[in-house]
Amino acid sequence: MLGICYGAQYMSHVLGGKVEPAPSREYGRANLTTIDLDNPLFRGFEKGSQVWMSHGDTITALPEGFQCIASTDSVKYAAYWSGEETVNGKSSNGKGIWGVQFHPEVFHSLQGTLLLKNFVVDICGSRQDWSPANFVETTVAELREQIGSDRVILGLSGGVDSSVCAVLLNRAIGDQLTCIFVNHGMLRKDEFQNVMKDYECLGLNVVGVDASQKFFADLDGVTEPEAKRKIIGRDFIEVFNAEVKTLSNSPLKGENPGKNSLPLREGRGGSYRWLAQGTIYPDRIESLNITGKVIKSHHNVGGLPEEMHLQLCEPLKWLFKDEVRRVGRQLGIPEHLIGRHPFPGPGLAVRILGAVTPEKVRILQEADDIFIQALRDWGLYDQIWQAGAILLSDVRSVGVMGDERTYDNPIALRAVTSTDAMTADWAHLPYDFLAKVSNDIINKVKGVNRVCYDISSKPPSTIEWE
Repeated sequence: MLGICYGAQYMSHVLGGKVEPAPSREYGRANLTTIDLDNPLFRGFEKGSQVWMSHGDTITALPEGFQCIASTDSVKYAAYWSGEETVNGKSSNGKGIWGVQFHPEVFHSLQGTLLLKNFVVDICGSRQDWSPANFVETTVAELREQIGSDRVILGLSGGVDSSVCAVLLNRAIGDQLTCIFVNHGMLRKDEFQNVMKDYECLGLNVVGVDASQKFFADLDGVTEPEAKRKIIGRDFIEVFNAEVKTLSNSPLKGENPGKNSLPLREGRGGSYRWLAQGTIYPDRIESLNITGKVIKSHHNVGGLPEEMHLQLCEPLKWLFKDEVRRVGRQLGIPEHLIGRHPFPGPGLAVRILGAVTPEKVRILQEADDIFIQALRDWGLYDQIWQAGAILLSDVRSVGVMGDERTYDNPIALRAVTSTDAMTADWAHLPYDFLAKVSNDIINKVKGVNRVCYDISSKPPSTIEWE
């Protein structure tokens, strides 16, 4: 058994150890100053290996019979184990228990993958037989069994997750799939038109829907981040429901309902039985309510309203973003789609701090376009996991342009490095680059007189500001 962070604390607590609030919270990089390199969990590790911490409590005493196998300058019990044969002096049937206070599963624990391999493969004896090709073959077969001759509606966002989901479904069920790309008015500059062109090469049946007026009306005056996300999620469902009714006139190809499919209800979903979504594992983790709070609600997480009368199909729900990209390459999706930075489902609505209006979206679209295009021009885009501009629309600051005083909004720039979005570090962009982008935004985007750069990591911050 391997306990990670809270898991390590929990095991220590229930087995007789002690866990207490740490003198100060620890988020970010740390180094293992002592490591038991003979322990099978740390086989192949380097002294001083960098790990990633995210905790407010700490283990102050281990259970009886347990041993410390790694420490950092601030964490005495950064890793421990029970020994192979005993737990609290009793036989454990040859099984060991390990606990690590850090997060080996994230990008910034530099030898974290090695630790997980040591545990999963060498200690537990698991096989390494997952591959993108195997995933595609298995998932296509499962989708065909699940869906049968039913028809499926899929929401496209232009991002890699929904694109891979669409191509995977298209390979499984062909023209039984209809894709809908909704323009909620808060996409990046010219993105609706550009994305529709991108999908032409994939052979997908895509319907474009401009619902921007509805979204803006429903968001009018709303400032609270979770409220924005929930309104946008609800509106997506309503737009889909209306569009499904419009598209449901054509008949089914046959009478072979898929596994677990609901009976048809004409007029409420018509001949469509399934709604497919590009939900991935980090979306579901962040939307979980474990302690009474969620990190942030994702509009594609949480099931469907009963009135849709559709089943949910989420073939990527156990994958992380890097795995989705590997599957996309296996499916032959063009690299410019695979390599696109993630973009939030609610769009620029969660990059505008405060109420959302068309004018604020216009300002942010212009600033964001300058930033993203500059990353491409300077050859930095592919080194970044995700980047975007944020409009601090409730903040105004004094500036001077020419001989006039200005009182306008600041723009914050955000660029991070990561592999899975569970953790992220701010990208160390060149000063000359940041200076050029700042000047271009202030000179070209009316309503902005100040540009800042966000240098916080996740955790404790998130990648998006809302």
